[in-house]
Amino acid sequence: MKTSLALLTLWLTVATATLPAHAVDLSLTSPLEFQVVQRTTQAKGTIAIAGQITKSADTVLEARISTDGKPGDWRRLAAVFTGNTFTAQLEVSAGGWYRVVVRATAGGQTVGEATVEHVGVGEVFVVAGQSNSANHGSEKQTTKTGRVASFDGKAWRLANDPQPGASGGGGSFMAPLGDALTQRFGVPVGFVPCGIGATSVREWLPLGARFPNPPTIERRVQRLPSGEWESKGQAFEMFTARTKVLGPRGFRAVLWHQGESDANQRDTSRTLAGKLYREYLEQLIRESRNAIGWQAPWFVAQVSYHVPGDEASPDIRAAQASLWQDHVALEGPDSDALKSELRENGGKGVHFSGPGLREHAARWAEKVSPWLEQQLKSNP
Repeated sequence: MKTSLALLTLWLTVATATLPAHAVDLSLTSPLEFQVVQRTTQAKGTIAIAGQITKSADTVLEARISTDGKPGDWRRLAAVFTGNTFTAQLEVSAGGWYRVVVRATAGGQTVGEATVEHVGVGEVFVVAGQSNSANHGSEKQTTKTGRVASFDGKAWRLANDPQPGASGGGGSFMAPLGDALTQRFGVPVGFVPCGIGATSVREWLPLGARFPNPPTIERRVQRLPSGEWESKGQAFEMFTARTKVLGPRGFRAVLWHQGESDANQRDTSRTLAGKLYREYLEQLIRESRNAIGWQAPWFVAQVSYHVPGDEASPDIRAAQASLWQDHVALEGPDSDALKSELRENGGKGVHFSGPGLREHAARWAEKVSPWLEQQLKSNP
Protein backbone atom coordinates (compact mmCIF):
# COMPACT_ATOMS: atom_id res chain seq x y z
CA MET A 1 0.00 0.00 0.00
CA LYS A 2 2.88 2.34 0.92
CA THR A 3 4.55 1.50 -2.44
CA SER A 4 1.38 2.36 -4.42
CA LEU A 5 0.97 5.65 -2.55
CA ALA A 6 4.59 6.57 -3.24
CA LEU A 7 4.21 5.83 -6.96
CA LEU A 8 1.01 7.93 -7.14
CA THR A 9 2.76 10.82 -5.40
CA LEU A 10 5.70 10.56 -7.83
CA TRP A 11 3.33 10.53 -10.87
CA LEU A 12 1.47 13.61 -9.65
CA THR A 13 4.76 15.42 -9.07
CA VAL A 14 5.98 14.65 -12.60
CA ALA A 15 2.62 15.53 -14.23
CA THR A 16 2.43 18.83 -12.38
CA ALA A 17 5.98 19.67 -13.36
CA THR A 18 5.10 19.31 -17.07
CA LEU A 19 2.26 21.82 -16.85
CA PRO A 20 2.97 25.48 -17.70
CA ALA A 21 3.66 27.58 -14.66
CA HIS A 22 1.15 30.21 -15.81
CA ALA A 23 -1.42 28.33 -17.93
CA VAL A 24 -4.09 30.48 -19.60
CA ASP A 25 -7.52 29.74 -21.04
CA LEU A 26 -7.36 30.21 -24.84
CA SER A 27 -10.32 29.76 -27.21
CA LEU A 28 -11.03 30.75 -30.80
CA THR A 29 -14.15 32.32 -32.30
CA SER A 30 -12.51 32.67 -35.74
CA PRO A 31 -11.85 30.84 -37.94
CA LEU A 32 -14.70 28.37 -37.65
CA GLU A 33 -14.52 24.66 -38.37
CA PHE A 34 -14.94 24.03 -42.14
CA GLN A 35 -14.87 27.77 -42.87
CA VAL A 36 -13.88 28.82 -46.38
CA VAL A 37 -12.26 32.25 -46.51
CA GLN A 38 -12.54 34.16 -49.79
CA ARG A 39 -9.05 34.53 -51.24
CA THR A 40 -7.92 38.07 -52.02
CA THR A 41 -5.66 37.12 -54.94
CA GLN A 42 -5.18 33.94 -56.93
CA ALA A 43 -2.33 32.92 -54.64
CA LYS A 44 -3.40 33.92 -51.15
CA GLY A 45 -5.99 35.10 -48.67
CA THR A 46 -6.20 36.40 -45.12
CA ILE A 47 -7.68 34.41 -42.26
CA ALA A 48 -9.15 36.42 -39.39
CA ILE A 49 -7.93 35.03 -36.08
CA ALA A 50 -10.06 35.97 -33.07
CA GLY A 51 -10.86 34.60 -29.65
CA GLN A 52 -10.58 34.98 -25.91
CA ILE A 53 -7.63 34.56 -23.58
CA THR A 54 -6.81 35.14 -19.95
CA LYS A 55 -3.43 36.76 -20.53
CA SER A 56 -0.59 38.19 -18.60
CA ALA A 57 1.57 41.13 -19.67
CA ASP A 58 4.21 38.97 -21.34
CA THR A 59 1.85 36.64 -23.29
CA VAL A 60 2.66 36.27 -27.01
CA LEU A 61 0.26 34.74 -29.58
CA GLU A 62 1.55 32.63 -32.47
CA ALA A 63 -0.14 30.63 -35.22
CA ARG A 64 0.86 27.66 -37.32
CA ILE A 65 -0.72 26.24 -40.48
CA SER A 66 -0.51 22.50 -41.10
CA THR A 67 -1.15 21.01 -44.55
CA ASP A 68 -1.64 17.27 -45.08
CA GLY A 69 -0.34 16.62 -41.59
CA LYS A 70 2.84 18.64 -42.15
CA PRO A 71 3.09 21.53 -39.68
CA GLY A 72 4.43 24.87 -40.86
CA ASP A 73 6.50 27.36 -38.92
CA TRP A 74 5.14 29.28 -35.97
CA ARG A 75 4.35 32.88 -36.90
CA ARG A 76 3.89 35.62 -34.35
CA LEU A 77 0.50 37.33 -34.54
CA ALA A 78 0.19 41.11 -34.38
CA ALA A 79 -2.79 40.68 -32.10
CA VAL A 80 -4.97 43.54 -30.88
CA PHE A 81 -6.32 42.96 -27.38
CA THR A 82 -9.49 44.39 -25.89
CA GLY A 83 -9.79 43.04 -22.40
CA ASN A 84 -9.74 39.27 -22.74
CA THR A 85 -10.57 39.24 -26.46
CA PHE A 86 -8.11 39.46 -29.32
CA THR A 87 -8.10 39.83 -33.10
CA ALA A 88 -5.33 39.28 -35.64
CA GLN A 89 -4.81 38.62 -39.35
CA LEU A 90 -2.90 35.70 -40.85
CA GLU A 91 -1.98 35.69 -44.55
CA VAL A 92 -2.17 32.16 -45.98
CA SER A 93 -1.67 30.58 -49.39
CA ALA A 94 -4.86 29.66 -51.22
CA GLY A 95 -5.79 26.06 -50.57
CA GLY A 96 -6.85 23.73 -47.77
CA TRP A 97 -8.11 22.07 -45.80
CA TYR A 98 -5.62 23.56 -43.34
CA ARG A 99 -5.20 22.82 -39.65
CA VAL A 100 -4.88 26.13 -37.81
CA VAL A 101 -3.21 26.08 -34.39
CA VAL A 102 -2.92 29.18 -32.22
CA ARG A 103 -0.77 29.11 -29.11
CA ALA A 104 0.03 31.48 -26.29
CA THR A 105 3.56 31.61 -24.94
CA ALA A 106 5.05 33.33 -21.94
CA GLY A 107 8.73 33.29 -21.07
CA GLY A 108 9.39 30.95 -23.99
CA GLN A 109 6.92 28.35 -22.69
CA THR A 110 3.57 27.37 -24.22
CA VAL A 111 0.83 28.30 -21.77
CA GLY A 112 -2.28 27.78 -23.91
CA GLU A 113 -3.33 26.36 -27.28
CA ALA A 114 -6.44 26.13 -29.53
CA THR A 115 -6.97 24.33 -32.82
CA VAL A 116 -9.36 24.41 -35.79
CA GLU A 117 -8.99 21.26 -37.87
CA HIS A 118 -10.46 22.34 -41.24
CA VAL A 119 -10.04 25.82 -42.71
CA GLY A 120 -9.89 26.68 -46.41
CA VAL A 121 -8.83 29.70 -48.44
CA GLY A 122 -10.67 29.62 -51.75
CA GLU A 123 -13.92 30.77 -53.35
CA VAL A 124 -17.20 31.71 -51.64
CA PHE A 125 -20.58 32.20 -53.33
CA VAL A 126 -23.93 33.37 -51.98
CA VAL A 127 -26.92 31.48 -53.44
CA ALA A 128 -30.37 33.12 -53.35
CA GLY A 129 -33.76 32.94 -55.04
CA GLN A 130 -36.58 30.44 -54.80
CA SER A 131 -36.92 26.66 -54.54
CA ASN A 132 -34.49 25.62 -57.27
CA SER A 133 -31.85 27.71 -55.50
CA ALA A 134 -32.63 25.87 -52.26
CA ASN A 135 -33.25 22.27 -51.08
CA HIS A 136 -36.26 21.22 -53.15
CA GLY A 137 -34.66 18.79 -55.62
CA SER A 138 -35.75 15.15 -55.56
CA GLU A 139 -32.32 13.65 -54.73
CA LYS A 140 -29.93 14.81 -52.04
CA GLN A 141 -26.40 15.53 -53.27
CA THR A 142 -23.10 15.19 -51.40
CA THR A 143 -19.65 16.61 -51.99
CA LYS A 144 -17.40 14.04 -53.62
CA THR A 145 -14.20 16.02 -53.10
CA GLY A 146 -14.91 16.74 -49.44
CA ARG A 147 -13.69 20.30 -50.04
CA VAL A 148 -17.06 22.07 -50.33
CA ALA A 149 -18.70 23.70 -47.31
CA SER A 150 -21.83 25.73 -46.49
CA PHE A 151 -22.55 28.55 -44.04
CA ASP A 152 -25.94 29.37 -42.51
CA GLY A 153 -24.86 32.67 -40.96
CA LYS A 154 -23.58 31.06 -37.75
CA ALA A 155 -21.74 27.83 -38.52
CA TRP A 156 -19.96 26.11 -41.42
CA ARG A 157 -20.21 22.43 -42.34
CA LEU A 158 -19.58 20.17 -45.31
CA ALA A 159 -22.04 20.98 -48.11
CA ASN A 160 -24.06 17.77 -48.05
CA ASP A 161 -27.77 18.25 -48.70
CA PRO A 162 -29.97 19.62 -47.38
CA GLN A 163 -27.99 22.85 -47.31
CA PRO A 164 -28.14 24.85 -44.07
CA GLY A 165 -29.90 28.20 -44.19
CA ALA A 166 -32.11 27.48 -47.22
CA SER A 167 -35.67 26.14 -47.35
CA GLY A 168 -36.57 22.53 -48.08
CA GLY A 169 -35.21 19.19 -46.98
CA GLY A 170 -34.21 17.68 -50.32
CA GLY A 171 -31.48 18.16 -52.89
CA SER A 172 -29.63 21.16 -54.30
CA PHE A 173 -27.08 21.92 -57.01
CA MET A 174 -24.47 23.30 -54.59
CA ALA A 175 -22.42 20.20 -53.74
CA PRO A 176 -21.84 19.20 -57.39
CA LEU A 177 -21.19 22.82 -58.39
CA GLY A 178 -18.67 23.18 -55.58
CA ASP A 179 -16.97 19.94 -56.59
CA ALA A 180 -16.70 21.13 -60.20
CA LEU A 181 -15.15 24.45 -59.14
CA THR A 182 -12.82 22.79 -56.64
CA GLN A 183 -11.56 20.39 -59.29
CA ARG A 184 -11.05 23.19 -61.80
CA PHE A 185 -9.44 25.78 -59.52
CA GLY A 186 -7.76 23.62 -56.89
CA VAL A 187 -9.16 25.39 -53.81
CA PRO A 188 -12.01 24.75 -51.38
CA VAL A 189 -15.39 26.27 -52.24
CA GLY A 190 -17.93 27.69 -49.81
CA PHE A 191 -21.61 28.52 -50.23
CA VAL A 192 -23.96 30.73 -48.25
CA PRO A 193 -27.42 29.28 -49.06
CA CYS A 194 -30.26 31.80 -48.72
CA GLY A 195 -32.96 30.46 -51.08
CA ILE A 196 -36.61 30.44 -50.00
CA GLY A 197 -39.10 28.29 -51.87
CA ALA A 198 -41.95 29.88 -53.86
CA THR A 199 -40.76 33.46 -53.32
CA SER A 200 -41.41 36.32 -55.72
CA VAL A 201 -38.74 38.94 -56.32
CA ARG A 202 -41.20 41.28 -54.59
CA GLU A 203 -40.69 39.38 -51.33
CA TRP A 204 -36.91 39.93 -51.51
CA LEU A 205 -37.18 43.71 -51.61
CA PRO A 206 -36.21 45.74 -48.51
CA LEU A 207 -38.75 46.75 -45.90
CA GLY A 208 -41.26 49.28 -47.25
CA ALA A 209 -40.55 48.75 -50.95
CA ARG A 210 -43.90 49.17 -52.73
CA PHE A 211 -45.58 47.53 -55.71
CA PRO A 212 -49.09 47.61 -57.23
CA ASN A 213 -50.02 43.92 -57.11
CA PRO A 214 -49.09 41.14 -54.65
CA PRO A 215 -47.35 37.82 -55.33
CA THR A 216 -49.29 34.59 -55.14
CA ILE A 217 -48.07 33.97 -51.58
CA GLU A 218 -48.58 36.98 -49.33
CA ARG A 219 -46.62 35.83 -46.26
CA ARG A 220 -43.79 38.34 -46.70
CA VAL A 221 -45.80 41.27 -48.04
CA GLN A 222 -48.63 43.42 -46.70
CA ARG A 223 -51.37 45.59 -48.14
CA LEU A 224 -51.42 49.29 -47.38
CA PRO A 225 -54.56 51.41 -46.83
CA SER A 226 -53.85 53.03 -50.20
CA GLY A 227 -54.35 49.67 -51.92
CA GLU A 228 -50.64 49.34 -52.73
CA TRP A 229 -48.56 46.48 -51.38
CA GLU A 230 -45.17 46.52 -49.67
CA SER A 231 -42.45 44.08 -48.68
CA LYS A 232 -42.03 43.19 -45.02
CA GLY A 233 -38.30 42.95 -45.66
CA GLN A 234 -37.58 39.62 -43.93
CA ALA A 235 -35.82 37.97 -46.88
CA PHE A 236 -33.75 41.09 -47.57
CA GLU A 237 -32.69 41.34 -43.92
CA MET A 238 -31.71 37.66 -43.77
CA PHE A 239 -29.78 37.91 -47.04
CA THR A 240 -27.86 41.05 -46.13
CA ALA A 241 -27.19 39.91 -42.54
CA ARG A 242 -25.51 36.71 -43.75
CA THR A 243 -23.44 38.50 -46.36
CA LYS A 244 -22.36 41.21 -43.89
CA VAL A 245 -20.94 38.52 -41.61
CA LEU A 246 -18.49 37.63 -44.38
CA GLY A 247 -17.12 41.18 -44.42
CA PRO A 248 -16.23 43.46 -47.37
CA ARG A 249 -15.36 41.34 -50.42
CA GLY A 250 -15.88 38.27 -48.28
CA PHE A 251 -17.44 36.33 -51.16
CA ARG A 252 -16.91 36.19 -54.91
CA ALA A 253 -20.47 36.65 -56.24
CA VAL A 254 -24.19 36.12 -55.69
CA LEU A 255 -25.83 33.35 -57.73
CA TRP A 256 -29.49 34.36 -58.23
CA HIS A 257 -31.99 31.74 -59.43
CA GLN A 258 -35.60 32.94 -59.26
CA GLY A 259 -38.53 33.82 -61.50
CA GLU A 260 -41.04 30.96 -61.47
CA SER A 261 -43.24 32.67 -58.86
CA ASP A 262 -43.44 35.85 -60.92
CA ALA A 263 -44.18 34.18 -64.28
CA ASN A 264 -47.51 32.93 -65.63
CA GLN A 265 -49.44 32.73 -62.34
CA ARG A 266 -52.88 31.08 -62.33
CA ASP A 267 -54.32 34.28 -60.94
CA THR A 268 -53.05 36.61 -63.63
CA SER A 269 -53.30 39.59 -61.27
CA ARG A 270 -50.36 38.02 -59.37
CA THR A 271 -48.16 37.70 -62.45
CA LEU A 272 -45.39 40.28 -62.54
CA ALA A 273 -44.79 42.20 -65.78
CA GLY A 274 -41.28 41.80 -67.13
CA LYS A 275 -40.64 45.54 -66.93
CA LEU A 276 -41.43 45.50 -63.21
CA TYR A 277 -39.42 42.30 -62.64
CA ARG A 278 -36.39 44.03 -64.11
CA GLU A 279 -37.02 47.13 -61.99
CA TYR A 280 -37.43 45.20 -58.74
CA LEU A 281 -34.48 42.88 -59.26
CA GLU A 282 -32.24 45.82 -60.12
CA GLN A 283 -33.51 47.54 -56.95
CA LEU A 284 -32.68 44.42 -54.92
CA ILE A 285 -29.17 44.26 -56.36
CA ARG A 286 -28.52 47.96 -55.82
CA GLU A 287 -29.92 48.18 -52.30
CA SER A 288 -28.29 44.98 -51.10
CA ARG A 289 -24.94 46.31 -52.32
CA ASN A 290 -25.54 49.50 -50.38
CA ALA A 291 -26.46 47.50 -47.28
CA ILE A 292 -23.30 45.38 -47.28
CA GLY A 293 -21.02 48.24 -48.28
CA TRP A 294 -19.46 47.00 -51.53
CA GLN A 295 -20.38 46.31 -55.15
CA ALA A 296 -20.84 42.55 -55.03
CA PRO A 297 -21.16 40.90 -58.47
CA TRP A 298 -24.43 39.12 -59.23
CA PHE A 299 -25.12 36.30 -61.68
CA VAL A 300 -28.77 36.15 -62.80
CA ALA A 301 -30.11 32.94 -64.33
CA GLN A 302 -32.95 32.65 -66.84
CA VAL A 303 -35.76 31.12 -64.82
CA SER A 304 -39.50 30.87 -65.56
CA TYR A 305 -40.28 27.13 -66.10
CA HIS A 306 -43.29 25.53 -64.38
CA VAL A 307 -44.39 22.26 -66.00
CA PRO A 308 -44.62 20.76 -69.47
CA GLY A 309 -46.80 23.08 -71.50
CA ASP A 310 -45.83 26.05 -69.33
CA GLU A 311 -42.12 26.01 -69.96
CA ALA A 312 -41.14 29.67 -70.26
CA SER A 313 -42.26 33.26 -69.88
CA PRO A 314 -40.68 35.33 -72.67
CA ASP A 315 -41.48 38.46 -70.68
CA ILE A 316 -39.60 37.35 -67.52
CA ARG A 317 -36.75 35.85 -69.55
CA ALA A 318 -36.30 39.11 -71.45
CA ALA A 319 -36.24 41.01 -68.15
CA GLN A 320 -33.54 38.73 -66.76
CA ALA A 321 -31.47 38.98 -69.95
CA SER A 322 -31.76 42.78 -69.94
CA LEU A 323 -29.78 42.88 -66.69
CA TRP A 324 -26.83 41.19 -68.42
CA GLN A 325 -27.15 43.36 -71.49
CA ASP A 326 -27.05 46.52 -69.39
CA HIS A 327 -24.15 45.20 -67.27
CA VAL A 328 -26.16 45.28 -64.06
CA ALA A 329 -25.55 41.55 -63.57
CA LEU A 330 -23.62 38.70 -65.13
CA GLU A 331 -25.20 35.97 -67.26
CA GLY A 332 -26.28 32.87 -65.39
CA PRO A 333 -27.44 29.59 -66.94
CA ASP A 334 -30.69 29.06 -68.83
CA SER A 335 -32.37 26.56 -66.51
CA ASP A 336 -35.64 26.71 -68.47
CA ALA A 337 -33.83 24.50 -70.98
CA LEU A 338 -33.63 21.66 -68.41
CA LYS A 339 -36.67 19.49 -69.14
CA SER A 340 -38.08 15.94 -69.27
CA GLU A 341 -35.96 13.54 -67.16
CA LEU A 342 -34.08 16.48 -65.64
CA ARG A 343 -37.25 17.46 -63.75
CA GLU A 344 -38.91 15.60 -60.86
CA ASN A 345 -41.80 13.15 -61.20
CA GLY A 346 -40.68 11.85 -64.56
CA GLY A 347 -40.48 15.32 -66.05
CA LYS A 348 -43.84 16.54 -64.75
CA GLY A 349 -42.61 18.79 -61.95
CA VAL A 350 -40.96 22.16 -61.53
CA HIS A 351 -38.09 20.94 -59.34
CA PHE A 352 -35.03 19.08 -60.54
CA SER A 353 -34.41 15.34 -60.45
CA GLY A 354 -31.02 14.00 -59.35
CA PRO A 355 -29.62 14.16 -62.91
CA GLY A 356 -31.23 17.58 -63.25
CA LEU A 357 -29.47 18.91 -60.15
CA ARG A 358 -26.13 17.72 -61.49
CA GLU A 359 -26.83 19.22 -64.91
CA HIS A 360 -27.94 22.46 -63.26
CA ALA A 361 -24.62 22.53 -61.39
CA ALA A 362 -22.69 21.88 -64.61
CA ARG A 363 -24.43 24.79 -66.32
CA TRP A 364 -23.65 27.13 -63.44
CA ALA A 365 -20.02 26.02 -63.66
CA GLU A 366 -20.01 26.81 -67.40
CA LYS A 367 -21.06 30.40 -66.66
CA VAL A 368 -19.06 31.06 -63.50
CA SER A 369 -15.73 29.43 -64.42
CA PRO A 370 -14.65 31.60 -67.39
CA TRP A 371 -15.53 34.77 -65.48
CA LEU A 372 -13.67 33.57 -62.40
CA GLU A 373 -10.60 32.77 -64.48
CA GLN A 374 -10.58 36.35 -65.73
CA GLN A 375 -10.90 37.67 -62.18
CA LEU A 376 -7.92 35.60 -61.08
CA LYS A 377 -5.79 36.62 -64.05
CA SER A 378 -6.38 40.27 -63.27
CA ASN A 379 -5.40 39.76 -59.63
CA PRO A 380 -2.69 37.08 -59.49
